[in-house]
Amino acid sequence: MLKRTLGEIPAGCRRRLLAHYGNGVEGWIEAAPGLLAGAAERWELSLRDYFDAGHASVIATATDLDGRPLLLKAWVDPDRYRHEVDALRLWAGGPTADVLEAADDLAVAALELVGGRPGGADRPARETPMVAAALQGLHTLGRRRNRPNDFPRLATYLDGEVLPRIRRREHALDTGSWRPLVDATLPELTDLEEDPSRVTVLHADLYRENVPFDWLAHPRLIDPLPMVGDPAFDWAFWTIYYDLARETGERLTTASRISRIPIPVLAPWCRLLALDGLLFYLETDDPRAPQMAGVLSDLSASTSRSGT
Repeated sequence: MLKRTLGEIPAGCRRRLLAHYGNGVEGWIEAAPGLLAGAAERWELSLRDYFDAGHASVIATATDLDGRPLLLKAWVDPDRYRHEVDALRLWAGGPTADVLEAADDLAVAALELVGGRPGGADRPARETPMVAAALQGLHTLGRRRNRPNDFPRLATYLDGEVLPRIRRREHALDTGSWRPLVDATLPELTDLEEDPSRVTVLHADLYRENVPFDWLAHPRLIDPLPMVGDPAFDWAFWTIYYDLARETGERLTTASRISRIPIPVLAPWCRLLALDGLLFYLETDDPRAPQMAGVLSDLSASTSRSGT
């Protein structure tokens, strides 16, 4: 028997959506179960359960008429839905999840469930180089294929969001013993330049949970926030955030080797993201602030020794 309704979304999902978008999304939250039900009926899917993850969408597991497991995802923001679906379609055949169905009127899509279960299959021992190779493949596809014209631009994101919030926070926050580290990093912010010869479609959200593995132990990069820009940003994000404060130096070395972008070019991008993260953690009293400060300190020390 097909199951087409799941009831109210999980409390944790509700809290994350309200924290991310504000109280103005309460109406959408109430409507979300109906959006998923409508998509399930349209595509003849049987809903299984909510997958309580993410900050910008509601996700449920489902099966099609053949019993194949998949994810059903409903986005709050129609633009974010469109950009993510367009990026996954651009990268089709590459190291991503397939888009099986999409409903623009609902901002809901049915996606391949990588590894047959939420979170994917078991991770292999050689995770780091395998993910780096997958990211390089993603960037290659983004350069070779015709991309939509309305993807956000990295330069706009940096100039309009990242740099202003760094400047606001470093003035407003008591950074305590980390003030010298913050002050030493700030001058680099004006020196970052994108290389037009490298520009591609970026994933821009390379946390470890966004890189599940399939049954063949291949990494798949999911849940992108696609932008058009220099891949140095993606490599820096992966270096810093993929597994915070663990094997950062190994990832930076691997990133440089696979991308062929020299470490002295990647390192300032890494420090930018680490500084942004440190200030955000301080503002929100996040317990990861000391970890991020350690990452930023290690990056500054190691790249200074190498002459960057």
